[in-house]
Amino acid sequence: MAKTLKAPAGAKIAVGKSQAGKAVAKPPVGKTSVDRPKTKPKAKTESKSEAKTKPWSAAEVREAFTRFAKANPEPKGELEHLNPFTLLVAVVLSAQATDAGVNKATRALFAVADTPQKMLDLGEDTVRDYIKSIGLYRTKAKNVIALSHKLIAEFGGEVPRSRAELETLPGAGRKTANVVLNMAFGERTMAVDTHVFRVANRTGLAPGDTPLAVELGLEKVIPTEFMLHAHHWLILHGRYTCLARKPRCEVCLINDLCRWPEKTV
Repeated sequence: MAKTLKAPAGAKIAVGKSQAGKAVAKPPVGKTSVDRPKTKPKAKTESKSEAKTKPWSAAEVREAFTRFAKANPEPKGELEHLNPFTLLVAVVLSAQATDAGVNKATRALFAVADTPQKMLDLGEDTVRDYIKSIGLYRTKAKNVIALSHKLIAEFGGEVPRSRAELETLPGAGRKTANVVLNMAFGERTMAVDTHVFRVANRTGLAPGDTPLAVELGLEKVIPTEFMLHAHHWLILHGRYTCLARKPRCEVCLINDLCRWPEKTV
């Protein structure tokens, strides 16, 4: 004999028909014939990569840069240039391009145009032909001519020595200004490119969501005596050791200090 379903007091029972045509009771809307006990959802476990890393101590930061300095006392930027002007042009051209690719294009260009006036004399079309192997070369050729014109018109043909003035030049942003100030004029600036941004975040040295946040974070924690070469050490470390896809943790100078939870040593 079939069991009769009893609804809770006050609940309305919907009546339907079975396939045989007999009236059958349906469970109240929103209810089931068997009430299952509610289970609490499992708490979300934090992955290693999401875990908050312990900030580096001042002693650890000093130790890291002491090691970098010992391994490479005089690090050099890899963009080839002849003077502050050609350095400025090279950095502008390096946006979304490799240093090796920029060097290949600028060797011939700088041989004939190493001043703003000589660059203007070449003209945009000729500059474009020299750098057409570089990504975004049309826009970059336009910027090189425009910045050359501005240098002559507003700065006496000389590369300015302040970040604010450098940032007014076509194609030049904060990173470009920091590179020029550091490499051409010996300023203790921190230029944050993709390599520096990755190393600072991955190691936990100076995590930040934006290049500016990372720049300010690095300037805050790196001792003054290391700041002249700091951005070169970090760039080279990111380019040759702390690689984007497959970091070479086994040969890393600072693997014992690094906070990255995925490191392989």
